Amino acid sequence: MKFTELKLDERVLEAISFMGFEKATPIQEQAIPIVLEGGDLIACAQTGTGKTAAFVLPLIHKLIDKEEANVDALIIVPTRELAVQIEQQIQGLAYFAPVSSIAIYGGGDGVDFQQQKRALTKGTNIVVATPGKLLSHLNLGYVKVQNLKHLILDEADRMLDMGFIEDLSSIINYLPKDRQTLMFSATMPPSIRKLAKDILTDPKEVSLAISKPAAGVDQKVYLSFDEQKVGILAHLLKNRPDYDSVIVFTSTKSKVTEIVSALKKQGFKARGISSMLVQAEREEVLRMFRARRIRVLVATDVMSRGIDIKDLNMVVNYDVPNDAEDYVHRIGRTARVDAKGEAVTFISPKEMGKFARIESLIEMSIEKLAPPEELGKGPEWRANSSGGGGNRGRGGQGDGKRNFKSKSNQNRNRGNGRPNRGPSGEKKD
Repeated sequence: MKFTELKLDERVLEAISFMGFEKATPIQEQAIPIVLEGGDLIACAQTGTGKTAAFVLPLIHKLIDKEEANVDALIIVPTRELAVQIEQQIQGLAYFAPVSSIAIYGGGDGVDFQQQKRALTKGTNIVVATPGKLLSHLNLGYVKVQNLKHLILDEADRMLDMGFIEDLSSIINYLPKDRQTLMFSATMPPSIRKLAKDILTDPKEVSLAISKPAAGVDQKVYLSFDEQKVGILAHLLKNRPDYDSVIVFTSTKSKVTEIVSALKKQGFKARGISSMLVQAEREEVLRMFRARRIRVLVATDVMSRGIDIKDLNMVVNYDVPNDAEDYVHRIGRTARVDAKGEAVTFISPKEMGKFARIESLIEMSIEKLAPPEELGKGPEWRANSSGGGGNRGRGGQGDGKRNFKSKSNQNRNRGNGRPNRGPSGEKKD
């Protein structure tokens, strides 16, 4: 469907055309009419499907030419990076429309705080905010939300994972009950269903096929011990000199520092990004990465849905995600909009169970590779099917239902049919 068929204001359509877009994505095609009609909506769509425009476009349409100085729409997101990203998209899509917006997030200085306070006091059409910082402003009593008409929760599942449920409940208590509420989530666990039941009124539901990597992603797996992972990463980078934009996702802040240090020692232009950096530093690292002044960006899991970088060559899962759905979001950073990309995952013996769940979720087996010869032998692997047979040998491919075990753990787990699972490790960022 073309955007011209969605009954959007001509000034919105002009901005869309100026940005080079003509056809709506499936989530946009299904969600925009519901938002325009004024109904509540719960939408399930993964990263890279165009879901931001699915709620931003109809919001701009509804708010064009409003004369009152109020906070008309509130978009709540889990991270500062995502708040900045969405606010930038609003600026682009509202280029020809008199609609104002501001991003509200922590980590700034007194000047940033005063700018935020001024916008929230005098009123701005669309506020994009992280929960904690917005609640700080609300508690001070000057935020003009009494006439708010639209509430959007983006990445709702991630906000719950990050422990924002109490902040969200407190924020919602400040808002008028007579409003349109939209909830966008990449996954739909019971906790999201419960939240939707509590805050939405007779919502319509849009659910796209999720947890399936884009067709353009070339997925590979290296079976390795933890101490071999840096060596494999360096090997990949050396053998792909034309790759100038690579993201490495890892599970903890401390690992970000370790990986960056190891890569720099081998001559790679690498930087890390995590909550250990202040906001200005994080924004500077992202600017340098977008400008290709940094070849490798190492990030924690919390960044996986908040980074919007075009033309990524490769995504590396240094650690297997705890949640199978997060695998899709991580590798969704590459091969966007019908492009090609590469996704590589390193699996240690303690991560076998987690990756078996990923293969089951995406309903496909991913090629399993041994470490490069110069790094020595990796773990000895055995693929056990539920019937006791299956392919044997290191590097053998599973079918998404097999449990892979390291030889050192076979005796301990023999016969129980369960994957060997290691400790959860350091607390995540």
